[in-house]
Amino acid sequence: MRKTQLLIALAAIGFASSATATNGYFAHGFGIKSKGMGGVGIAYSQDALAAATNPSGMVLVGSRVDFGAELFNPNREANVNGATTYKSGSDLFLVPEFGYNRMIKPNMSVGVSVYGNGGMNSHYNPITQFSNGPKTGVDLMQLFIAPTLAMKINENHAVGASLNLAYQRFKASGIGNFAGMSSSAANLSDNGHDDSTGLGVRIGWTGTLSPMVTMGATYQSKTMMSEFDKYRGLFAEQGDFDIPENYGLGIAVKATPKTTVALDVVRIKYGDVKSIANPISLLAAGTLGNDNGAGFGWKNQTVVKLGVSHQVSDKLTVRAGYNHGSAVIPTTEVAFNILAPATVKDHLTLGATWTLRNGAELSGYYMRAFSESITGATPQLGGGNSTIKMDQNALGIAYGWKM
Repeated sequence: MRKTQLLIALAAIGFASSATATNGYFAHGFGIKSKGMGGVGIAYSQDALAAATNPSGMVLVGSRVDFGAELFNPNREANVNGATTYKSGSDLFLVPEFGYNRMIKPNMSVGVSVYGNGGMNSHYNPITQFSNGPKTGVDLMQLFIAPTLAMKINENHAVGASLNLAYQRFKASGIGNFAGMSSSAANLSDNGHDDSTGLGVRIGWTGTLSPMVTMGATYQSKTMMSEFDKYRGLFAEQGDFDIPENYGLGIAVKATPKTTVALDVVRIKYGDVKSIANPISLLAAGTLGNDNGAGFGWKNQTVVKLGVSHQVSDKLTVRAGYNHGSAVIPTTEVAFNILAPATVKDHLTLGATWTLRNGAELSGYYMRAFSESITGATPQLGGGNSTIKMDQNALGIAYGWKM
């Protein structure tokens, strides 16, 4: 038990420098095996990170331990008012993950999954329309620690529930020119990192409908977070930044004895969190940070994930996947989203697992999120049109074993 606690603590420390953004600001998947299949996992659980997608999958993967780490490379760019182009620095991040699961009865398991739910980072040279400070940008990360109980209710159906212990860390720099628009100008920008904690739940079901077909469903409540007090003059509702509700359905088909094809459809309710969803049209003197202050104008997002896994031999399994998320940023909301350019929509992934002589598994994956840009009028920055653009690469590795 002491070893498990130590590993969780080390993972949490590692997340202090992580940042991700693929489906909006959520990660495209959880667990290196899932990530290699476009992020699928609602009906196809593969390791002790399963609870991050569908808690019921933990009782299906059995007793095991999984460690992983990802190098994430987002390339962000903004052209402001058709004049100056800014490229964001800080473009390489380490994202660790950890999962532990134990069968306490033949039909029941307990475990914990530790993972980065998502994040956003930008780090530009000073954008004069925002500030004359040394840098302009934001840094957001989210860590989940998810203790999980799962059980088989009969031979073909399993259910599970996770308590999501959530931690956020945020910093905004170089946006002081909006002080006149803030309800608390001293708590708008350049106050260092601030922390936020909260609780939520995720529940899930997995059902085997036939020897070939498995289905799953999952639901995560809105995670109610404590306010970012240092930034109560930036985020609506005095620094509130809750983590959105999301839910999804999945199906996995065993096309051949060695090949599985899986499909997930997920809905992320960004539009229900005011600090994320409120439009910039609400911006006026003294309104940033108030109960209905301007935000980033994000819409709800639908994500479709498609993955395939093929067992080449007793030692080697290969994977591939595709992930498409609908656009979250309307063309009317480009101005503030220079700070959070979540533009990518299409991802391709490749992955593989090699079983070692000792029975442990070594897994790896690569993800490419293709460049996507959004252009829109930005009168809040002095007029003209501005463009935001991002593409991404990620490379991950994991080591896991059955206990």
